[in-house]
Amino acid sequence: MGYCLPEAEVISADSMQAYRGLDIGTAKPGSSLRERLPHRLIDILDIDSQYTVGDFTRLADEACAEIAARGRLPVLCGGTGFYVRNFICGLPRAPAADPETRAAVTRDLALRGVEALREELAAADPASAARIHANDLYRLTRALEITRSTGRPLSDFAAGTEARGGYSFALYGLAPEPGELEARIGARVDEMFAAGLAEEVAALRAAGHGPAEPGMKAIGYSEFFALEGSTEAEIAARIKLDTRRYAKRQMTFFRSLPGIEWIPPDPAALAPLLAGFLAGRPSGSGAAASQGGSPSV
Repeated sequence: MGYCLPEAEVISADSMQAYRGLDIGTAKPGSSLRERLPHRLIDILDIDSQYTVGDFTRLADEACAEIAARGRLPVLCGGTGFYVRNFICGLPRAPAADPETRAAVTRDLALRGVEALREELAAADPASAARIHANDLYRLTRALEITRSTGRPLSDFAAGTEARGGYSFALYGLAPEPGELEARIGARVDEMFAAGLAEEVAALRAAGHGPAEPGMKAIGYSEFFALEGSTEAEIAARIKLDTRRYAKRQMTFFRSLPGIEWIPPDPAALAPLLAGFLAGRPSGSGAAASQGGSPSV
């Protein structure tokens, strides 16, 4: 049976595809695909810029409104589970940044180092310390800012658990067969090196980009700095390991989405579900289809 579906435009929920110059390591869609299917929030930032969940949510809201106004279907797709969940459930009501506290945390980071700050956060807010990746200095320092300025842990300001108003959401997660995800991760990393990932990183380094910049903390790039002097095979193995670990964390975020429906990674499984959703969508409502699943496939 055929289905008459509206033309769609994709809003990338991948926090690293937003950076210009990070092409191979973030598996950005190619130019031919993007000509046929427009993608938003890709190549919008310089590597040294910070891309927060607040930035993403604001830009994604704007993109959804503009796409829907032209009668097309906005599809929020992929990548960073933390961004997807906050877009759907709304941003947590965390306090605004305090300049003095931020300056103190920045000073302590320079004087005491990352590990000392992680230990401080673990003592004050073990839930956030366990969730924040070791290389994510932005979230680490932000969590400490909140803890120091309010006396309460960041986890007290958790995002909501229900879908926010203003949208009709259809949430689909891709559920690969057991073992398939790990195999795809391995194949993808091998393909990246074959496509010139090492050369891409070398060019970025030659242009003056280093491990402290937000964009260079991405998996697929940070390993080249952490394993300085190692062989490509050793770096590839670390990227595969880091990606598998990341995928597990991301699946936790996706499973927390309200009303998500898990389907096989097959367009034939998605089409009838999406057609049914669109047929029952309230007239005049905003629409966003959010596709979860493995961030690495």
